[in-house]
Amino acid sequence: MTIEIAIILIPFIMAALIPLFNRRLQKSFIGWVVLVIPVSLFLILTTYIPRIAKGETFSHTYWWIPSFNINFTTYLDGLSLIFSLLITGVGSLVILYSIFYLSIKESLHHFYCYLLLFMGAMLGVVFSDNLMVLYAFWELTSVSSFLLIAFWHHRKASRAGARKSMTITVSGGVAMLVGFLMLYAMSGTLSIREIIGNVDEISEQTLFIPALVLVLLGAFTKSAQFPFHIWLPDAMEAPTPVSAYLHSATMVKAGIYLVARFTPVFGGEVVWFWAVTGVGLLTLFWGAFNAVRQSDLKAILAFSTVSQLGLIMSLLGLGSVAVHLGYSTSSVIYTQATFAALFHLINHSTFKGALFMMVGIVDHEIGTRDIRRLGGLMSILPFTFTIALIGCFSMAGLPPFNGFLSKEMFFAATVSITNLDIFSIASIGILVPVIAWIASVFTFIYCAIIVSKTFLGKIKPDILEKNPHEAPVGMLISPFILIGLVIAIFFFPNTLGAYILKPAMSSVYPTFPATAEMTPHIYAWHGFKPELFMTIGVILVGLLLYRYMKHWIKIYRLFPQKWTLNAIYERVITSSENISESITNRYMNGNLMHYFIYIYVSFVVIVAGTFLTLEAFSWTPSLDAPVENYELLLVFIMIFASCALIFAKSRITAVLLNGVLGYAIAFFFVIFRAPDLALTQLVVESVTTALYLICFKYLAELKPEKTSKRVKLSNGIISILVGSTVTLIGLAVINYEKFESISVYFEDSYKLAGGKNIVNTILGDFRAFDTMLEVVVLLIAGLGIYTLIKLKAAKKGDADT
Repeated sequence: MTIEIAIILIPFIMAALIPLFNRRLQKSFIGWVVLVIPVSLFLILTTYIPRIAKGETFSHTYWWIPSFNINFTTYLDGLSLIFSLLITGVGSLVILYSIFYLSIKESLHHFYCYLLLFMGAMLGVVFSDNLMVLYAFWELTSVSSFLLIAFWHHRKASRAGARKSMTITVSGGVAMLVGFLMLYAMSGTLSIREIIGNVDEISEQTLFIPALVLVLLGAFTKSAQFPFHIWLPDAMEAPTPVSAYLHSATMVKAGIYLVARFTPVFGGEVVWFWAVTGVGLLTLFWGAFNAVRQSDLKAILAFSTVSQLGLIMSLLGLGSVAVHLGYSTSSVIYTQATFAALFHLINHSTFKGALFMMVGIVDHEIGTRDIRRLGGLMSILPFTFTIALIGCFSMAGLPPFNGFLSKEMFFAATVSITNLDIFSIASIGILVPVIAWIASVFTFIYCAIIVSKTFLGKIKPDILEKNPHEAPVGMLISPFILIGLVIAIFFFPNTLGAYILKPAMSSVYPTFPATAEMTPHIYAWHGFKPELFMTIGVILVGLLLYRYMKHWIKIYRLFPQKWTLNAIYERVITSSENISESITNRYMNGNLMHYFIYIYVSFVVIVAGTFLTLEAFSWTPSLDAPVENYELLLVFIMIFASCALIFAKSRITAVLLNGVLGYAIAFFFVIFRAPDLALTQLVVESVTTALYLICFKYLAELKPEKTSKRVKLSNGIISILVGSTVTLIGLAVINYEKFESISVYFEDSYKLAGGKNIVNTILGDFRAFDTMLEVVVLLIAGLGIYTLIKLKAAKKGDADT
């Protein structure tokens, strides 16, 4: 097993072992045991940094299902290294934070199990080179995040938020899967690297644009892009460590990773440029605009996350221009937008992770996140105030923090794109920097709201009853490490650029030589350029609008709550559930006879209808074998038993007549030389008849049913039609010549499967999966019965005590 595969599997293995640790360790130690995993993985990944910075990549293949080109292939390059370091690094800090944040009364073994499942799934996403394996891990992130968001499942809002996030992200994932299948149909490979190498051959095919759109749907839903962003604010019902991990550093970045990874494939298309750039800018503005109107600190950060993700997405869209133009000294400048995207990706994980932890501290120590009840906490929570101040200043793009550097590069990219004369940018390109600047103004405003409404002003009487105090040291370690990185990156950004960002740029632009323009030197001061004036304008206008907010905040009334995307989604889901419930109640009425009618009518319509419409019925009596007298005798016995069964007046008679039918069928198996089937039939009939007789005395007295003549007539017609259909099928398959029989293939069972008994080989080899699933069903049923018996016994024991 290679190191890269081990890095993916270790979190899953640890998740499986947590129940064992939970029984043998005190609850307070579980988190410390789990913390070893992400810390170890992070340290292992750091050893790859020097080698990947030199241009090396690491790929290993585990042959899984080679007949379908599905292999477990890991590929570690500069792009996957960035995300894997964030997954393990921020994951380590989140687990450390959760040790002090979560109470030992919580179900901690479940929490850490879900967290490790998510960590392993995310590592699988960024390491996978095979599209199908990537998709499997992609959906596993949705499942594990569902479990984490619904961790406090006793809360209705948590359950609703988990359902919404899973509904939207899984729907996008299914669309992405279809896009992957289209790519496979065009390229003949599931390897991302091979698809990138064959992009010239597939870009002209008709499925290329549909595949592009479907892949983007998967990326947009996962990264909460407009209009799919509505799941992210509701997902904030999860515990704060979950929000700090999933919704700032990892899960929502999966869509960013997908867009960056597939930029070499789709980046040259105009649809890709406008979709990624346009949706990103719209999300950037809409998230920032809505963050200002929120009163819950977590809700503000949720919409700010949506906005920041839109910023990164728009930069990736702007950077795709370089793919369209191809490598030249004049086009390489547009790769700086992608450089800024990757840079801000890291910066956002640092300051947003710290801010989420800050909100968790406020909620944990004060008891509320409502800014209308908060205020004056600077003197009570001085360290938490420091975290909030540095994190918000960085998010607002102010020096001396890392957010300032990447925000300046963002402004520079939006301005430079207006000089292009492709994709119709010359006519509407000016809107790109304008929208970016307006959204940044709102970003400044909500950052000011977080700091001022929470920590400045006077303390309000509502919170004094809680006896507010600073968080314990253990809860402050993780956010202080993150804000330390916020400051360190500002002063040493080019170290990050040389060792982390430069190899990632080579992954996004694999055909471009690693020039200085692709990995520019990052300056805190770059002269009096448009981006500097844009930043100054953001600060001045932001301060002015914040000062006079009460005069313009009424504009939000133009967007009534009932017409928001979230409200529309709820109405659609509610109406769909009502319609589904109404339809279900029409046929699921608890009447067993009705269920049989639905089944039999569908059977007749589909099977008999197919035979009639396709003229598939064929029967030549002259080719049939002669019918012996003893066979006719068995047939008459079965006919007599069937007719008598209908008019039986007691259950014992019905049971015995049913047994006659079963044993007669067994005799037919003997006559037709199928001893295995005959033996099985005899055993089943004997056991069934015995069970009926054993349970006979517990059954209520059989009373004749009062059935109308109309119902009897319809039941009779359905019975005749079903019997006729089955008879037609039986006659049609005898000496059927319309299609080649498949029995010839199975007759060669000894050569194909090594078994002389054709029935056994069909069940054990040709139908192996079917038989295995049947056994699994029986196993699940057995476990369910065992659990019910055990619970009943435990309940009885409690009652006795």
